[in-house]
Amino acid sequence: MNRMNGMPEDLWTAEPPTPLAAADGLFAVSPDAAHLNHGSYGAVPHPVRRVQEELRTAHELDPDGFFADLPARVGAARTRIAAELAVDPDRLALVANVTEAVAIALDSIVFSPGDRILVTDHGYGVVNRAAERRAAETGAEVVTVELPLDAPDERAVREAVLAAVDDRTTVAVLDQITSPTARLVAGPALLAELRARGVTTVVDGAHAPGMLPDPIDPNADFWFGNLHKWAFAPRATGLLAVRPEWVGRVRPLTFSWEHDRGFPWHVEWRGTCDYTAWLAAPTGFELLRELGPAAVAAHNGALAAYGQRALVERAGLRALPATPGVSMRTVRLPVGWAEAEEDVRPLMGEVWRRLGTRIAVRPWEGGGLLRISAQLYNRAAEYERLADGLAELLKE
Repeated sequence: MNRMNGMPEDLWTAEPPTPLAAADGLFAVSPDAAHLNHGSYGAVPHPVRRVQEELRTAHELDPDGFFADLPARVGAARTRIAAELAVDPDRLALVANVTEAVAIALDSIVFSPGDRILVTDHGYGVVNRAAERRAAETGAEVVTVELPLDAPDERAVREAVLAAVDDRTTVAVLDQITSPTARLVAGPALLAELRARGVTTVVDGAHAPGMLPDPIDPNADFWFGNLHKWAFAPRATGLLAVRPEWVGRVRPLTFSWEHDRGFPWHVEWRGTCDYTAWLAAPTGFELLRELGPAAVAAHNGALAAYGQRALVERAGLRALPATPGVSMRTVRLPVGWAEAEEDVRPLMGEVWRRLGTRIAVRPWEGGGLLRISAQLYNRAAEYERLADGLAELLKE
C-alpha cells in the first residue's frame, strides 16, 4: 500500500487507455453527460437497439403470429446465449433481472426452522432482503457476515466468509462481484469449499456476464446475472442457471401455459410480455465478440483504475481494494458524507446538477462508498472533472 489514502502502489501508475476505434459511435449516451455508472443500468449499443426495434415492428405487424412460436424463439435465443457462456441451455433460463431470479432460487429451496442463510454486508440490498423474507416465512435465520472494506485480496474475503459457516449454515447468498464495493466474493475457491461443506450456494452474478470470462461457476447451485450491464443486451435481460440436481425442483413465480414443460420453459414464459429484449440479447454477445472481449476488458479495467486514481489524487478520497478484471472501482467518502440512505440520493443529485455526472453511491457508516464504472464510451476527462468537482463540493 502507498502513503496516500491507502492507494495501492500499482494505482499510481494507472493511465487512461487509448479508446477503441471500433467503438466510436456505438452508443447513444449524451456527450453532454458523463455516464460513469454503467454498472447500474448499462447502455445499449446501436446495433442491438436496431435489432430490438425490428422485432418490435414485426410484433406490431402481426401480434398473433409473433406470439405463435415465441416460446421456441426464446429457447433458440437462450441456446445462443448458453453457447457464449459455455453452459448447458437446459439448465439456463431467461429472466427479467437478478431480483426476480433470487426470488425463484430461494423459493425453490426447502428451509427448516433453525437453518441459517448466510449473506454479507456487501450484498445487494434487495437480494439480502429477499433472503430475510424467505427466512421469516420458514423459520430460518439470516446471518450477515461483515466483510472488511480493506480486505486486501480474494483470500482474505474467502476466509471471512468461511469463518461464519457452522453446522447450521444451509445456504449462502453471495455476490460474485459486489455492487457497492466492486469486489469478488463468490470466487471459485470459496464456492468449492462451500460445496465441500454441504452449503447450498446462491450466487448473485449481476455484473459477471460480459465482464468476467466463464462467469457461471459449476459449483454454484443457483447463479444469476444480468446481460443489460456488461453484455450489451437490452433491458431487462437476466439469466438464472441451476446445477443439474436442482432442475426438477425449480419453482417458477407463476403458472403459465408452459408450466408442464418444466425448467427452463416454465420460468421463462409469462404470457403477454415484451420478449424482444431477450430475442435481441444474442446480438449483444455477437458485438462483444467482434470488438474482442479481451480488448474491451483491458480498456475498461485500465480506465476504471485511472478514474480511481484521479479521485484519490485530485479529491483526496481513499481507494478501496480492487479485483483484477473488474470494470468498476470504489472510493471512500469522508466521514459524515452519505452515511445514511437518505443522504445518498441528494448527493448523487447534486453531483449531477453541478457536474453533469452520473455516479453510484451507497451509504456506509464512517463515510459512504462512491463507485465508478468504465465502459467504451467513457473518457479520462470525465473522471478528472468528477474528481475536481467533488474536491470543491466536499469542502462545503
